[in-house]
Amino acid sequence: MLLDVRSVSLLADYFIIGSGDTERQLKAICDDVLERGAELSQKPLRVDGSPESGWMVVDFASVIVHIFLPAQRDYYRLEELWSDAPMVVRVQ
Repeated sequence: MLLDVRSVSLLADYFIIGSGDTERQLKAICDDVLERGAELSQKPLRVDGSPESGWMVVDFASVIVHIFLPAQRDYYRLEELWSDAPMVVRVQ
């Protein structure tokens, strides 16, 4: 899911919120995000979290990528927290 948070947050312009079913998938998704960022000459300001925690965050300043295990995504409900932000893309 891609949210345009420009009108509701000073943190970033966009949030990408995704999920993986296992810790291994979380790590693989995060690694792929970092690799694709590098291909575009984008270095993250910070990478936080761990597969074991169920929530990883890659901060590219204007774009913040959140990667969750399903239980953590259900618990934190970022989509609801940022519900005033227009949804740009939703993929299921």
